[in-house]
Amino acid sequence: MGVPKFYRWISERYPCLSEVVKEHQIPEFDNLYLDMNGIIHQCSHPNDDDVHFRISDDKIFTDIFHYLEVLFRIIKPRKVFFMAVDGVAPRAKMNQQRGRRFRSAKEAEDKIKKAIEKGETLPTEARFDSNCITPGTEFMARLHEHLKYFVNMKISTDKSWQGVTIYFSGHETPGEGEHKIMEFIRSEKAKPDHDPNTRHCLYGLDADLIMLGLTSHEAHFSLLREEVRFGGKKTQRVCAPEETTFHLLHLSLMREYIDYEFSALKEKITFKYDIEKIIDDWILMGFLVGNDFIPHLPHLHINHDALPLLYGTYIAILPELGGYINESGHLNLPRFERYLVKLSDFDREHFSEVFVDLKWFESKVGNKYLNEAAGVAAEEAKNFKEKRKSKGQENSLSWAALDKSEGEGVASKDNFEDETEDDDLFETEFRQYKRTYYMTKMGVDVVSDEFLADQAACYVQAIQWILHYYYHGVQSWSWYYPYHYAPFLSDIRNISTLKIHFELGKPFKPFEQLLAVLPSASKNLLPTCYQHLMTSEDSPIIEYYPPDFKTDLNGKQQEWEAVVLIPFIDEKRLLEAMETCNHSLKKEERKRNQHSECLMCWYDKDTEFTYSSPWPEKFPAIERCCTRYKIISLDAWRVDINKNRITKVDQKALYFCGFPTLKHIKHKFFLKKSGVQVFQQSSRGENMMLEISVNTEPDELSIENIASSVLGKSVFVNWPHLEEARVVAVSDGETKFYLEEPPGTQKVYLGKTAPPSKVIQLADKEQSNWTKEIQGISEQYLRRKGIIINETSAVVYAQLLTGRKYQVNQNGEVHLEKQWSKQILPFVYQTIVKDIRAFDSRFSSIKTLGDLFPLRSMVFMLGTPYYGCTGEVQDSGDVITEGRIRVVFSIPCEPNLDALIQNQHPSWRP
Repeated sequence: MGVPKFYRWISERYPCLSEVVKEHQIPEFDNLYLDMNGIIHQCSHPNDDDVHFRISDDKIFTDIFHYLEVLFRIIKPRKVFFMAVDGVAPRAKMNQQRGRRFRSAKEAEDKIKKAIEKGETLPTEARFDSNCITPGTEFMARLHEHLKYFVNMKISTDKSWQGVTIYFSGHETPGEGEHKIMEFIRSEKAKPDHDPNTRHCLYGLDADLIMLGLTSHEAHFSLLREEVRFGGKKTQRVCAPEETTFHLLHLSLMREYIDYEFSALKEKITFKYDIEKIIDDWILMGFLVGNDFIPHLPHLHINHDALPLLYGTYIAILPELGGYINESGHLNLPRFERYLVKLSDFDREHFSEVFVDLKWFESKVGNKYLNEAAGVAAEEAKNFKEKRKSKGQENSLSWAALDKSEGEGVASKDNFEDETEDDDLFETEFRQYKRTYYMTKMGVDVVSDEFLADQAACYVQAIQWILHYYYHGVQSWSWYYPYHYAPFLSDIRNISTLKIHFELGKPFKPFEQLLAVLPSASKNLLPTCYQHLMTSEDSPIIEYYPPDFKTDLNGKQQEWEAVVLIPFIDEKRLLEAMETCNHSLKKEERKRNQHSECLMCWYDKDTEFTYSSPWPEKFPAIERCCTRYKIISLDAWRVDINKNRITKVDQKALYFCGFPTLKHIKHKFFLKKSGVQVFQQSSRGENMMLEISVNTEPDELSIENIASSVLGKSVFVNWPHLEEARVVAVSDGETKFYLEEPPGTQKVYLGKTAPPSKVIQLADKEQSNWTKEIQGISEQYLRRKGIIINETSAVVYAQLLTGRKYQVNQNGEVHLEKQWSKQILPFVYQTIVKDIRAFDSRFSSIKTLGDLFPLRSMVFMLGTPYYGCTGEVQDSGDVITEGRIRVVFSIPCEPNLDALIQNQHPSWRP
């Protein structure tokens, strides 16, 4: 879909959606899923604008391994780690892939040509062709083997990977990566023992991951992605994950913001208000403004306020529908038609702007018609209407009449009333306007009623295919939308009785997809026996590989959004042309042209074997590989289309740390253009503003009562992205209560225990600073989060939680003691959350030193005299009696740097 625009639009409309990942504040996740293709692209061609850039395969593989290690280390999944690489896609997706790859090859060719014209000398080695990141290429086959090697290496050598089940779905397994992940999630949800509190993290760059995550209806679901910077000059993408700022987009907040967006419906509809159903309809509306499978509707663009139009229309029409439109992935066609009919007013409103310009043109030149054909159509329309009136029929105009009118003479004009004449003219011009669109864009000679009916049916079928794809998986591998353009909203009529049926079919083989999506410029990525099909004049499918082609922005602004006008592949002709070449495939090529299953891997200490390196010159063999495997069949995760159920949890009962919610503080919400700066500049559209309710109980807001309730206690700050903090002082601008503790003390006072405290009166300068602190906090909340905190009576000063430290008692039992930052930060009292039950299983159990330091585990020394040295645990027998473990350290010899120092600083003497 329109990825950057959609992501930016929702992020600005709902300002609290995302937060920067902080190492000590990362939520506890059960499952981590990686949509791998984004990582592969980032690590292989980080800067396509640099025609001099070259990179080797081993560098690409090493960088990918490193990226995976960092993502795993950031999230630390407890149960499942799922890596999914795009396999062969459904035919509906291939058309978009084909356009992208043709455009990519053309852009690369143009950039090289310009560099040569400037006299630049380019490297002699071949550039990396990003089109090789397609199933079935030699590059993807090599990468597949190296990723398997990497998984085995990490399982065998990294303790943090050994308690997790790892799934690897490579390019040989059919399906897009993110959809293979969703198949797994749906299958897990269908199990009777599924935990509704499972916490999911999905990494990927595509905005449609938001849609996919929401289709799961899971309560704890977050998206991990690199920071996106809008505006300013285009900069090179940062490859090193250490230099990357990561963001978590919380679908828990997305669900609440959607609830606010459509809250007006609670008082309007006569049937049950169900946020899960609202979310389903929200997903459907999102597909109407952009997706990967069908072209966008004319003039319906995100940056032209298409989404508010869709939402407003939905709020207006839903009370009349008697129920929801998207029924768990199944279109309710009668309701969908009524929604589209209401929405189609937009077509006329958009054309009215054109029509106003037409009337101005008429006043200047004396011709009331936009063109001669429109004039002919107008007269035909008038005659046609009069005939219908004489027969007692309704006033309407058929498309057939419009087509018939072309080429006939202009009849004389009758003197109608001006208003009626303008209405007739408007309708005539509107139809001619759309007719011109179909004739010029789609190349049809006659825009008949039958043609428009087919367009409507085709578009609705496409929407249903997409809904199935997101909710239930692929329902047809061979279906695709057969046009480069979509019909007008006002022409999608009479669809309520359509019969929609899909034949599942089977996915293309890898080489079939390669030949279907690659341009001739990337022919070397295919086996030699197929290459002539893309270049030879005698090829029966040569017209599918035009060396040059046109693009059409079609109302968009960026070139990457343009429609790539290349012919659609005829599947039957493609397969017949390939059939004559298949016998020439080599053994290795035949292996690459097959589908294979997903791998499930886990650590088994009783399994030990040597895993050979796929590239011995670059990567060593794994001498003690401890990995067990299970093959997951291609259809193991397919869930019956009627068993995709919603699991609900009582979110009020428990707060899961790191999964933000708007529920803990009373507030009002409303939409307003407030210029909230989610990215690097003020947003242009409306923001969902949150206004914290003012507490009207003066006793509760007295500084004495506030100090009594929070001083020395653990609270949560930075709502709605709650972080735990320890309160060390409170002030109302005149009086300040603060803890009186020995230096270095960081104790949390539980229950009704009164902490040692002291009270002072603030001087004038301190009072002024207190006012400035409030102003700064208020401005930050308003400018970045869209939160209005209103008048502040008290400021809380607190230390943020930075981590936990193991402490051992006399019995050798281990508990985790919270560690607080030395920095003391101000927070306004009304944004503080107290007395909530927070859950994080990482820190809920007591362990012994023996559990923490099992035999033969590796440790690092953080004390003297062997700081930084690695060691191996030899014995933990003294844990209970003495609280000790025995470790053998490897003490490396310090290098003699005297000669180097003398060479660098010859005048220096020790």
